[in-house]
Amino acid sequence: MAGNTLRFKIIEQFLADGMNVMFGNPGTVEQGFLDALLDYPEMKYILTLQESIAVLAGDAYARSTQKPTLVQIHSSPGLGNSIGALYQAYRGHSPLVVIGGDAGVKYLSMDSQMAGDLVGMAKPVTKWATTIYDSRTALRTIRKAVKIAGTAPMGPVYICLPMDVLDELCVEDILPTSMPSTKVVPDDLTISNIATNILKSRKPMLYLGDGVAYSGANEEVSALAHLIGAEIYNVDGGDLNISWKDPLYVGQTGHMFGYSSFPIFSKGDLNLIIGTYIAPEVFPELGNIFADNACNIHIDLNAYEIGKNHHIDIGVVSDPKLTLQKIIEKLKSQINDGFASEASSRVEMISKEKGKSLKEQINADLSKLGASPLHFEEFSIALSKFIDDDTIIFDEALTNSPALTRYNIPSKAGHFFQTRGGSLGVGIPGGLGLKIANPDKSVIVIAGDGGSMYTIQALWSAVRHNIDVKIVICNNSSYHLLQLNVNAYWNEREIAKHEFPLPFDLSNPPLNFKDIASALGVRSTRVEQSWQIEPAIKEMMESKGPFLIDLVLESDVKPEKIGLHCGQ
Repeated sequence: MAGNTLRFKIIEQFLADGMNVMFGNPGTVEQGFLDALLDYPEMKYILTLQESIAVLAGDAYARSTQKPTLVQIHSSPGLGNSIGALYQAYRGHSPLVVIGGDAGVKYLSMDSQMAGDLVGMAKPVTKWATTIYDSRTALRTIRKAVKIAGTAPMGPVYICLPMDVLDELCVEDILPTSMPSTKVVPDDLTISNIATNILKSRKPMLYLGDGVAYSGANEEVSALAHLIGAEIYNVDGGDLNISWKDPLYVGQTGHMFGYSSFPIFSKGDLNLIIGTYIAPEVFPELGNIFADNACNIHIDLNAYEIGKNHHIDIGVVSDPKLTLQKIIEKLKSQINDGFASEASSRVEMISKEKGKSLKEQINADLSKLGASPLHFEEFSIALSKFIDDDTIIFDEALTNSPALTRYNIPSKAGHFFQTRGGSLGVGIPGGLGLKIANPDKSVIVIAGDGGSMYTIQALWSAVRHNIDVKIVICNNSSYHLLQLNVNAYWNEREIAKHEFPLPFDLSNPPLNFKDIASALGVRSTRVEQSWQIEPAIKEMMESKGPFLIDLVLESDVKPEKIGLHCGQ
């Protein structure tokens, strides 16, 4: 082992835990630590140009590998830059181990440049935050952080590493972190109680979150739903919790308005909630969302979320995969012909309704083909000809997400990711993290123009590290999601529809992502007409290295009015 000061030993500790990729942005107070990296070529450092990109790329890498992932940031300003991205990781239970420098313990009382309460800043957006004050307990503190980050419910942790402590001799042994098993199951009486209530139901519903993906329970969810004839909804899902091709998967409950999800949550007489909380809307329903006579069952490794906002009859802190296996086994031993027949009828009805709805949506899409300006539906149909189920997609398309997934249907675990936590700008750095975690697979990012500008400098990192990620930016010259949401605001308050607020309009000056990408060294093309779509996708998929398509879409903007009203 090279070196015996802490700045060397912590690298060796991370390597001992299998953490050999570090996403980061350097600063002066981290210079000694980063200088030590020269002795460890097995530690791959992914340089980003701003801390939020390091966190977001690490977030996607962690989501894909489901393992603690190392992120290095700067002190107070760097941590400040990271807060929004850390919130994203925190809400999504991403196991990040974030390390940040500080000038030194000896300077704490000076209140100098970049001084700040770093642990206090990090606490609200992390699972745990701490400062290392003594090299004699440093490595065990790091192991504690790795364990906390990687133990369900997973989440980001923050460790402040003062420079003078990093320069101290470290005599602690390097040991792999002990990760406790969370593969726990309920007792037989609880399983029997759950099965009994399921067999009493006539309208069972399944609600999923990313705890399903983390436990690998995708197949068990599908098997249970088909056994009992239940509709399946994603609630707080950013990963693939069920194949969207499954005839019983009927959509997402939504993340914005409680009045939109209420008709879904209130229609079942049995609600089985797995690996999520209920419900994640920005404007949630404040009253009871379940039917009065419904039995509500919640299975999750995160005890905090069970019954947090709405009444639960049976709450179980356990591994979703193993628990569902036991429930299925119990049900198969007890199901009678009458329940089985009704369940089969429900499966047929749900499947038929899903097929009918999909056919109506496709027919509506066909009317948009060949239009000018373009509609995203036409691009999505073309994209489906060039990719297969083994392609990994990071979907930050937001308003264009339904059209994307209608023709490029997510179906394989670990191959579809969406933004979580409400942050914009997750897509491009997320694509970097996914490609680094999956070097042998095609990775495509679909992002919006407004969100892309949050983290556009991530393109530079893609070039620097030759990360072969493909990026499509839906360029509709607006924050279109806000335009849709203000429509809902007007409807709720009976305000007559009028022009959208100018702060939602990005048309002046225009964003030309082809030129921006080229300036950062990324091969790119701009698509404005139907005939350009397939050649552009073909060029993107056949190219080596990062590639960007600037996809110009129809929009509702007023560039001529920009700058004319109150400085807008």
